[in-house]
Amino acid sequence: MTTITREVVGGVDTHADTHHAAVIDTAGRRLGDAEFPTTPAGYAALLAFLVSFGVLLRVGIEGTGSYGAGLARFLRGQDIELAEVIRPNRQVRRMRGKSDPIDAYAAAATALAEPDLPVPKTADGTVEAIRQLLVTRRSAVKARTAAQVQIKTLLITAPDPVRTKYRSMTDIALITALSRTRGSDDTTLDAALRALRSLARRHQHLTSEITDLDHALERLVTDTNPALAATKGVGTVTAAQLLVTAGDNPHRLRSEAAFAALCGVSPIPASSGKTTRHRLNQGGDRQANAALHRIALVRMSYEQRTRDYVARKRAEGRSTKEIIRCLKRAIAREIFTVLTTHIEIPRIDDLRPLRKSRGITLETAAQHFGVWPMKISTIERAKSRDDDFANTYRQWLLTA
Repeated sequence: MTTITREVVGGVDTHADTHHAAVIDTAGRRLGDAEFPTTPAGYAALLAFLVSFGVLLRVGIEGTGSYGAGLARFLRGQDIELAEVIRPNRQVRRMRGKSDPIDAYAAAATALAEPDLPVPKTADGTVEAIRQLLVTRRSAVKARTAAQVQIKTLLITAPDPVRTKYRSMTDIALITALSRTRGSDDTTLDAALRALRSLARRHQHLTSEITDLDHALERLVTDTNPALAATKGVGTVTAAQLLVTAGDNPHRLRSEAAFAALCGVSPIPASSGKTTRHRLNQGGDRQANAALHRIALVRMSYEQRTRDYVARKRAEGRSTKEIIRCLKRAIAREIFTVLTTHIEIPRIDDLRPLRKSRGITLETAAQHFGVWPMKISTIERAKSRDDDFANTYRQWLLTA
């Protein structure tokens, strides 16, 4: 007697304390649903519930980057194929209603009908550590900016002695001076000085915190993907954001076009009737889009190849915004290769010992190449990279 094994697809609506799971067969028929706690035991019970209906093909989960992160890690550890289901828009929800079973069955139906759904991030490696530090740094930067804005605002309405004394100072000198102010016998003046001193010290504390986070991020980014850290125009924070966007499993990205769409730099068809055109993609990861934008601006300022490209596009009548959009699309293609391919990075730690062994000073080397000594120093200390210049510099040192 032949046993027919039923194939099923699961869907999960995730919450902070409970997950609601639903199961359908490959014909879309509803087989059952149940609720489980968000604990290791609950995850095991949820999986047992799903497989009790047949051979589990895949599971669609809402919120794999938030409430569903723990469940996604557990199911991935059991070699279950996962799909990240995007929550439907409000118009669709109003039409079909809203409840945990409805959302769970909708997730299962989406996982069944759309085989090209995104693969969730694993969120279990170094990139997850980078994400946590990056989120913390971003909030610290916002808080520091708010403190600085408050200082400038309070100075506008501060008593005349305070406003006259501090209004012409630079930002760095202002923060330092305000952090050292003392009280006054005058109540109004004392309150103003106390408020400004508190904000200045908060600014200093946040600056120290941001510096520590930058050092930690630099180490992690360089260890995780040295080729990305060495890419022209990519700083530590920019590299960290691009790594976070790709995740610990960047090979989940099917192509460079998919990565461009994820970063919101792919053109979207907007044709109708006799009109054939494309529009700007306003979706995707906006932080990744901003990272690509920063790279484009840096290269437009300092990279000759990009400056030549900009000049050609301007000659064709393109606007600055159009040129930046083209650059971001090209940069996304380059970054995708760096994220998904192992690239050997040339050594530069031999430059400083080689220069010192020849008895050559930074000033002499800088004068020979017509650059500032700081440029050579930062390259020797791996604070910035210019592999073409480094190779030329090494050859000169060997023959000097």
